[in-house]
Amino acid sequence: MERRDGFFHQRMNVVPRPLVAAALARPVTRRMLVTDVGYFPRALQHGRRRPHGAEETIVIVCVAGTGWVDAGGERQRIGSSTAVVIPAGMPHSYGADAEDPWTIWWCHVRGSDVPDLLEAAGVGPHRVTLSLRAVDRATALVDEIATSLERDTTPARLIATSGMAWRLLTQLAVDRVLPEEGTPLQRAIRFLEERVDARVQVPELAAMVGVSASHLTALFRDATGGGVLAYHLAQKMARARWLLDTTELPVAEVGREVGMADPFYFSRQFRRTHGLSPSAYRATHRP
Repeated sequence: MERRDGFFHQRMNVVPRPLVAAALARPVTRRMLVTDVGYFPRALQHGRRRPHGAEETIVIVCVAGTGWVDAGGERQRIGSSTAVVIPAGMPHSYGADAEDPWTIWWCHVRGSDVPDLLEAAGVGPHRVTLSLRAVDRATALVDEIATSLERDTTPARLIATSGMAWRLLTQLAVDRVLPEEGTPLQRAIRFLEERVDARVQVPELAAMVGVSASHLTALFRDATGGGVLAYHLAQKMARARWLLDTTELPVAEVGREVGMADPFYFSRQFRRTHGLSPSAYRATHRP
């Protein structure tokens, strides 16, 4: 028999539905609102079936053990360091493995910002699971939400937990686009970050990490919104900004530190990025 709750050492808080309705009519919480949150350790026989979906978007973070989720007609096995995100209204079922039941942190959210954040995380009808790069960050946020709602469910507390939930969903989106350790994209990014003062040729960098130049460019566009050289230029400009903020180096020397020996070219690129010349930037940002 499937159990909804009642697990040893569990934590669970459900915001009363009249308070949910009132919060969804207020300026901040109508955009993001946590309605339920909890922690189920080693949840033997845990399971839920919702053939018509739920009013809320459900976020489950598995930290140990295994389970399964069936959403969109496809059953997937869930292991540790995995998030399950089920959009509101999607028919689904899920449960703990009988031999190695999962330990999960979970929360339910509503609000007008939720669909955009799910899209950013790549969640949709055909994808409800996400691999987490830093599961501890996700669980810390859900724990913070749970601890906060255990104190009270005042309007101020609901605003506070809205911000925590927003951070949780944006973290899921960031985990989706950040490159995994050892991948061609991650190796290329590390190479660029360690060689801010160098000039880089895309074909040579692509060959070094084992992909074609066009494929590397596509990887960068998906992850950063721009190409390889645009990313490297952004790194150079960030380094230049730091040098202008923290040192007394002449502007020309700052340019040379980021691989731009021509001071006019450096100033032009800096102005294009920051809207100010290097000298004007330094004068504006110094006390």
